[in-house]
Amino acid sequence: MTTTEYDLIVIGAGAIGENVADRAVRGGLRTALVESELVGGECSYWACMPSKALLRSGTVLRAARAVGGAKQAVTGEIDVAAVLERRNSFTSDWKDASQAEWVEGAGIDLIRGYARFVGPKEIEVTGTDGQTTRYSATHAITVSTGSAALLPDVPGLKEARPWTSREATSAQSIPPRLAIIGGGVVAVEMATAYASLGSVVTLVSRGGILSTMEPFAGELVGASLRDLGVSLHLDTSPTGVERLGGGDVVVHLDDGSTVVADELLVATGRTPRTDDLGLETIGLTPGDWLTVDDTLRVVDADGEPFDGGWLYATGDVNHRALLTHQGKYQARAAGDVIAARAAGREVFDQPWGAHVATADHQAVPQVTFSDPEVASVGLTAAAAEKAGYRTRVVDYEIGNVAGASVHADGYKGTARMVVDEDRKVVLGVTFVGPDVGELLHAATIAVTGQVPLDRLWHAVPAYPTINEVWLRLLETYGRPVGA
Repeated sequence: MTTTEYDLIVIGAGAIGENVADRAVRGGLRTALVESELVGGECSYWACMPSKALLRSGTVLRAARAVGGAKQAVTGEIDVAAVLERRNSFTSDWKDASQAEWVEGAGIDLIRGYARFVGPKEIEVTGTDGQTTRYSATHAITVSTGSAALLPDVPGLKEARPWTSREATSAQSIPPRLAIIGGGVVAVEMATAYASLGSVVTLVSRGGILSTMEPFAGELVGASLRDLGVSLHLDTSPTGVERLGGGDVVVHLDDGSTVVADELLVATGRTPRTDDLGLETIGLTPGDWLTVDDTLRVVDADGEPFDGGWLYATGDVNHRALLTHQGKYQARAAGDVIAARAAGREVFDQPWGAHVATADHQAVPQVTFSDPEVASVGLTAAAAEKAGYRTRVVDYEIGNVAGASVHADGYKGTARMVVDEDRKVVLGVTFVGPDVGELLHAATIAVTGQVPLDRLWHAVPAYPTINEVWLRLLETYGRPVGA
């Protein structure tokens, strides 16, 4: 079999793989990008973009109804068909011609087919015609295959043909009744979207709502979901699922109750897409997450570069931060460091250097597009305490800020700042409230830059904007003498 050689091969042409390949090409490497589905990946077609498009119309409608003078002009209800059509436009109707064109324009070779390792630095790609072609990499291979929805081991669940996030974000009609298993970001966002679009939604969570975030986030979002008509079964687990002959799905719960719906969405976590990559041929275990160092190079159990350091993993598949923006951040570092190592150039792998993803550890930003939104970065109060920091927690009601009162009548929301008392820097910030996602980058800069509190006093928020909550948080904390 003839083998085609590249400097770098990237498996997976989602947003993360595209960025790895682009940076490597810019660094002078001949690069191939292998994709078995749609170029652009999960974020473009089944996650970030279509989910936010489903959410946006309902959010705008409720925002208008929260402002006197505007709410009197809102006389109609949401147009479901128009929402779905707009969502379809964001996915280009699940066609990837424009993204494939971008790949070609960036100087990257696109190989369509399913890739499997056959040995170190070698893969075979099976095309749609069944033909297999072998490729090898002179310098590196990067795995950017992402993650898939995890189906818990509940009797009858698989047989009931449940939705995952893919079906929920690509549905062409709205089921009258939707049951959701899960209490995390996907569950909350889809509960919000489908309740806005007319479904009677029931959410079942074995814990609370958004339980990895600050407690008030789950409380405020849970209250909002109830206001939207969502029925919440918290601290409750499914014991069995069955799809009846008429099409209904019945979910049996451990409190003895049942939920009947037209469709069931499972949003209980993710699993790596590594089960059919041929990892066993290079000494790794299929189905495992790929552990990496801060330069995104796969490491062995001792933390040393795996097999000499030719294998990299970026995005969800390395389990560091399952967020598109964080994966793209990793991709930029990985593409640049692969090119630098291939050319023998200097590698900047010290913390916060050009070739590392240091922010993955304690400076990860995230927005949950619920209503109200949850925007957070860095450590929660509980996580900071667990990490051994001596902290002080400062809370402020965002609705007391002048800009918030102008933004919406009866604005409700909470801000929290977690301070490292020894260094007097911000470890984490969480905002909950309408449109707080637009406040987040200032917090990300404060956390990532480890900006001292006495310097933050000189970052003057414009009046009257919701950003004035920063001043209120600092005032609540107290200004140091002489600062």
